[in-house]
Amino acid sequence: MSGRITARIIAGLGLVLLAGCSGKDDAARRQADVVPVTTQVVQTSAWSDTLQALGTAKARESVTITAKVSEIIETVHFDSGQQVSAGTPLVTLRGQAQEAALLQAQATFAEADQLYKRQRELAAQQLVASATLDTQRAIRDAAEARVREMQSDIGDRRVRAPFAGVLGIRQVSEGTLVTPTTVIATLDDIERMHVDFQVPEAELASLAKGDKVSATSVAYPGRTFEGDVATIDTRVDPGTRAVTVRADFINADHALRPGMLLDVRMFRPERQALVIPEIAVVQVGRDSFVFRVKPDHTVERVDVVTGARRSGVVEIREGLKAGERIVVDGTGKLRPGLKVDDSTAPAAAPASPATTPATSPADAPAEKATDPAPAGSPRAPAGATTTVAPAGNAG
Repeated sequence: MSGRITARIIAGLGLVLLAGCSGKDDAARRQADVVPVTTQVVQTSAWSDTLQALGTAKARESVTITAKVSEIIETVHFDSGQQVSAGTPLVTLRGQAQEAALLQAQATFAEADQLYKRQRELAAQQLVASATLDTQRAIRDAAEARVREMQSDIGDRRVRAPFAGVLGIRQVSEGTLVTPTTVIATLDDIERMHVDFQVPEAELASLAKGDKVSATSVAYPGRTFEGDVATIDTRVDPGTRAVTVRADFINADHALRPGMLLDVRMFRPERQALVIPEIAVVQVGRDSFVFRVKPDHTVERVDVVTGARRSGVVEIREGLKAGERIVVDGTGKLRPGLKVDDSTAPAAAPASPATTPATSPADAPAEKATDPAPAGSPRAPAGATTTVAPAGNAG
């Protein structure tokens, strides 16, 4: 008889232990289904779109200095890199033959002019026919034209700066035979610089003269050049479907040079937009989506259309509304339908399963020794309260 009672007690204790283990597994499973994440409420904020492009710097005025005639250089009046004003002599070519021809033309003109004046006086007295006077006037005018021609020819042998600017490296010396294709030097007006860059056709309607533009160059790390849109081209390139925009930059210190490659950013008027952290957007192929938290703390996938990205945030153009809560951190562990926990102390959630195994099956005999009551008595499950109490309370 005592053997049967002992068997019943052992069987009851086994059922209690099995119930405790089952309760622990269910609680751990429920807690494992709750994923700790970081969430954020979507809100509108001030947003300024930025168009980015690569541009080429150009001088406001730029020319390659050459001679109009083939001749030997007699004198060079400038040095490399010199700042010159408009009309400054740069090079003088030999012109002794042209100067002699000019003296001859001037003498011919003086003789023809003097003869014309005499015949005009005689014509006034009706002593010379009008036809003779007209012939002499033509001779005088031809002689005067020849003088101007020779003066112009001599002027072509004095090369001058067409505008104020900075000269480049001198390419010739005195005694050099130059032709109209020989480069003497370059001249650039770099007090103000133009930067040309391409903008997609889709952005044409948003462009306007006077828009603010900033540019950076690898030559000056950390420095930003500020400018304004000066001109928008009247034509769209049919090959690239882009329009050329020219920005004007003040270049008082001559830091920008013609031909430099610049990273150009054009800022658009500020507006209100939905902006979320960039890490909240999951990219799979061409699809972009976020996980939205529903009222029951489960998540659902929401496809979104993104806009511009800047400084770790991205604009959401379609898919979300202000006031909705999304998952920001922890998206890699999520799938639609899972329950999330966005509490401020996510480490507290796993603390309960960690303390549950404190009562091991080895403790059961100790309870049995101190409380040998049958399994059906009220005190039988007391030794297992630390393990199965949550399940019992739930029931």
